[in-house]
Amino acid sequence: MKKITFITTDNETVTLEGSSGSVMELAVANNIKGIEGNCGGVCSCATCHVHVAPEFMKQVGKPGEIENDMLEFDDNVNEYSRLCCQINVADAPDGLVLKVAGEE
Repeated sequence: MKKITFITTDNETVTLEGSSGSVMELAVANNIKGIEGNCGGVCSCATCHVHVAPEFMKQVGKPGEIENDMLEFDDNVNEYSRLCCQINVADAPDGLVLKVAGEE
């Protein structure tokens, strides 16, 4: 089981455990505020935009081309932006910290 910590736009910290599926699915199943996953995880809506904690960015990796295309439409993009539907729980580093993207 991997531990993944979400920091919501209200600065609430929620740590969840999972072993499979996408990080977005884990967040939606646990009602993480700000993660909607409207497209169901097919990288077509950007409603699961998160900022990866800088110390985990190398392990998580940069977004792919399709993911970058989706992120272009979001006002809160930075160098740590990812769509969590594109991060697999099994591949995520244990202890991963993600801040839900939103008005800062």
